[in-house]
Amino acid sequence: MTKGSFRRSGLEWFSSLPACLLLLSVVLFSTSSDIHNQMLRGGEQLWSGYYKLRMDPVAPTCNADRDIDAAVAQELAQKPADDDPMAMLLGAQEKDPADVRLAIERSVADCKAAYQSYDSLQDKLTPGVKAYRAVELFVADLIAFGLESQRYILVLLVMLCAATATLTRHHIAMRAMETRLDYTVSLTLQTIANAMLLGSSLIFRQSSLGTETAVSSDDLLLHNFWVVGFASLTLASLYRLVRVPAGLAPGGQLNKAFLAVPLYTVMCLISGSYFALIGHTSGIGIYLGKMVELADMFLNVGLYVWVGMMLKQTRLATLVFNLFRPWRMPPELLAVVAVLVAAVPTAYTGASGIFVIAAGAVIYSELRAAGARRQLALAATAMSGSLGVVLRPCLLVVVIAYLNREVTTDDLFGWGIWVFVLTAAMFSAVALTVNRQSKFNLAPASEALPATLKALRSLIPYALVIVGVVLLYRFALDVRMDEFSAPRLLPVIMLSILVYEHISFKNKKGSATGEINHQGLERSVRGATNDTTAEIGALLLLLGLSVSIGGVIERSQIMEAFPQAFDSAWSAMLLMVMILVILGMIMDAFGAVILVTATVASIAYSSGIHPIHFWMVTLVAFELGYLSPPVALNHLLTRQVVGEAEVLAAQQEGGTFYQRHERIIMPLIAMGISLVLVAFVPLMFYA
Repeated sequence: MTKGSFRRSGLEWFSSLPACLLLLSVVLFSTSSDIHNQMLRGGEQLWSGYYKLRMDPVAPTCNADRDIDAAVAQELAQKPADDDPMAMLLGAQEKDPADVRLAIERSVADCKAAYQSYDSLQDKLTPGVKAYRAVELFVADLIAFGLESQRYILVLLVMLCAATATLTRHHIAMRAMETRLDYTVSLTLQTIANAMLLGSSLIFRQSSLGTETAVSSDDLLLHNFWVVGFASLTLASLYRLVRVPAGLAPGGQLNKAFLAVPLYTVMCLISGSYFALIGHTSGIGIYLGKMVELADMFLNVGLYVWVGMMLKQTRLATLVFNLFRPWRMPPELLAVVAVLVAAVPTAYTGASGIFVIAAGAVIYSELRAAGARRQLALAATAMSGSLGVVLRPCLLVVVIAYLNREVTTDDLFGWGIWVFVLTAAMFSAVALTVNRQSKFNLAPASEALPATLKALRSLIPYALVIVGVVLLYRFALDVRMDEFSAPRLLPVIMLSILVYEHISFKNKKGSATGEINHQGLERSVRGATNDTTAEIGALLLLLGLSVSIGGVIERSQIMEAFPQAFDSAWSAMLLMVMILVILGMIMDAFGAVILVTATVASIAYSSGIHPIHFWMVTLVAFELGYLSPPVALNHLLTRQVVGEAEVLAAQQEGGTFYQRHERIIMPLIAMGISLVLVAFVPLMFYA
């Protein structure tokens, strides 16, 4: 969870530069399809019938000067072959000379038309057309190559970033490595888990080669990528195990040491042991292969992480907080504002955890600067990404609609607005009523409003940059900003903002704005990509092993112990809520959605629960699970971005039981009440 010396050694570009190139290639390949569509339209507008000019016309082989009379006579003189019964039968009837002549005349006419078309196309093949066609066909080939390469890009990205996360000790765990025992236990189990992944991939490769069905060269190459990747990951963890860093406290306690084991390691050991016991040692490799089947979705997750890290490098979050600072809001109200405002960028970063990683540090520092107690600031930071997952264009909702034909993105986002209003109201009520310790003495509007308007002017250039990129895509490529185009538009938007800041601060030299520590474009992109590599490695490896845990649940037939349909939708909903919250506690969102689609969803539908209602409940239940012990993923990510020292300081603060555990209890109350309302109130109207 902490950054090792590898990150500070100046060698980070050895991992982040390839990761940056891979992510840029994903954006390029996805954007090239839009460019190609516009090139086809442009070619058709410039040269009518351009689609026929994309390939060199082939000269006809027929005879346009054929003697019709001679051909008719020859056809009438022909007799059926002796060995052709059908021809003998047809030949028993006399051929009508008029029909034969008509057929031959049509054939000659078609031949002449083919020659005319060929000559016309030849005349249209000007040097300009050939040059345009060469570029257009190159883009088409680039798209085809990109589509074929998605699987390999994903595997390379996962393995490269996972090795980086291992070397930098950045995997997600219940607690950080503080002692030598923590380090030894964690790295030993990581090495065992990585070796287990390597072994499963090797066995899966050999079993695929041993089947009667021939394995394609592409599939074999993919198997080799997994094997080499996990071998590298095993060596990375083994290297880290041998090279113990300085600064670790001696000794340690075994029970705490196990909490420092990364979550992906725990999932790997559980699923690997289970598959070994049932004689299915290639199980982990098979379920990791499901990531490849949805390569575009997982690559979009990587792009969203990159977008979040680039957002972290900009001043956007600070400038947004500057709008509210003149009002001198009490900490509780500012926490509410922060969580509500964070809902929009959360929707554009794909998942609550990604936003916590991206902007959690800024939110926490701003709340602390406003006088918020640590527990309140940690609670708001952990929950800052929880409300926006139901808003357009959240990737998680798109994945749900992609995997489930019973719902559409329009339906889910339409009802998601109401769920957002409910959860926002619940959080506001809890934050402003339960254990409120501050007085509401807002600054006068006559004093605060001018300062807010002045702060708003600083955001105008950013808004212009965003609008400019969106309009460029809209009119140049005919691409609208929506849930499907967001993964490829957002990286371009964030890179444009970084370019703007680089030019702006370089011209002003930081004196006018006080931004004297601006790093410049290259360092900003490098810093964002450095953080991205570690986060992608931790997140996607966790996600992949979540899919494997889902396979354990699926193969163990746990769900078959439950009825496949309930007589009462109320009873079914009660069970669904409990299952979904537990899944949210132990699994990543995307892996959990895949598992729920394959198991729980059909039971809910059969029990009379409306599909849209079920998935709204699922999203809220997942968010409650991410905020619930023992794992509480969003709290782990909060600790990762604000630092272990701040969390320890918060735990040492006194007060009532609620005050000492506010960072855990307050989100649970807000999301728990919201979940109960979302789950059971709609049943009153249709169940």
